[in-house]
Amino acid sequence: MNSASPMTGEATPLALAVLSEIATALARLAETGEETTIDLKSLPLSPDDLARLGELLGEGEVRCDLEVAGRSEVRETGFSGVWWIRHLGLGDEVALEEIAITFVPEILHAHPDDVARAARRLAEAVTAPLADEEETPRG
Repeated sequence: MNSASPMTGEATPLALAVLSEIATALARLAETGEETTIDLKSLPLSPDDLARLGELLGEGEVRCDLEVAGRSEVRETGFSGVWWIRHLGLGDEVALEEIAITFVPEILHAHPDDVARAARRLAEAVTAPLADEEETPRG
């Protein structure tokens, strides 16, 4: 568990059911490496259920806001390996909300094509100053 203090107070029945599913999935991740995603928008959770689930899971040490095909928020909960992810649509309305039980959420992984392009750009940036030095006459 991270520095936050989750798991205080009473849970709503639905929040407790989701929490139980998360606990099972987290144990499975620890034992086998199997990842799980729970689509919160597909469950009949009320705003109170979601708020309580958030309180029960607490806040972790990592938070990331992304601007890729819309805005996304990724935050680690008070339990390492449990991530709360929101994808926002027009007007910043929640389009997708999920709990990802994983070591690192997929959305945070760099795409291999992006890494290849970055490697080429960085190589060019490193060689450009060297080429400039070779062209500059020394007095």
